[in-house]
Amino acid sequence: MGQENLYSKIQELLGNLKSNFNILEDHIDIDVQLEYFETSKDIKKSIDYEDTLNQKDSLFSNEISLDQKKSLLIKLASIDKVEAFRALEQYQKNPDPTLKDWAILAMQESRMLLESSLLDQNQVFISTGLGGKGQKLRYFIVFLVKHEMTLDDLRKKVILSEMNYIFKKFNAEIEDVKHSNTFSTVKAIIPINVHLHEMFEEAIENCNQFGDFLQMNFIVTNVKELTFEEISHVLQTSQFPGNTESNQK
Repeated sequence: MGQENLYSKIQELLGNLKSNFNILEDHIDIDVQLEYFETSKDIKKSIDYEDTLNQKDSLFSNEISLDQKKSLLIKLASIDKVEAFRALEQYQKNPDPTLKDWAILAMQESRMLLESSLLDQNQVFISTGLGGKGQKLRYFIVFLVKHEMTLDDLRKKVILSEMNYIFKKFNAEIEDVKHSNTFSTVKAIIPINVHLHEMFEEAIENCNQFGDFLQMNFIVTNVKELTFEEISHVLQTSQFPGNTESNQK
């Protein structure tokens, strides 16, 4: 795939980092993240720290608008004071429903800022649409069956067995596996220093020892989980060979 080199370069870059990075573990829509950080750019140009701390209790009030709360969340997340963090921590436990993701992002940013201040060491914030866990990122991968072949029960068992074996070898964890007639999807969390192409290629080669039925091409994203319909659309509008029927099994 055309994006494989891009993913490899990102992995190589992140692999050089030590423990001074924070991965957003929650699954937050990438558009929400972009809105948060774009809004943050403007708000952070001028923050009255004392006034912001005095307003922190307004987060729990119904007397200010949701937009005002968004602004306050960003301001509090920009202050390296424990009281700002505690206010965000308390709000995140019971946020306004539409601001749940904003509260999570603000909490993460505040925690990272405090760690940077206390440890006197810059922290790196890594966020993707699918989130992660610890020092691992979550990915959604689609493995494709070769032209005029389909996934019968035996091939599905081979995929499950061999994928589990290879992913464990790379210290990755499979969270979910689904099948259509012509492709399998895998949701997994993978260490950031793993070369994705190397791992997926080895997994496919292992499966192909039992009938040579998988393509070496694959789809991988850490932005969102794709539905079977979305996968079929990608296959139909790309150069991927093979049958694109997507009846879930």
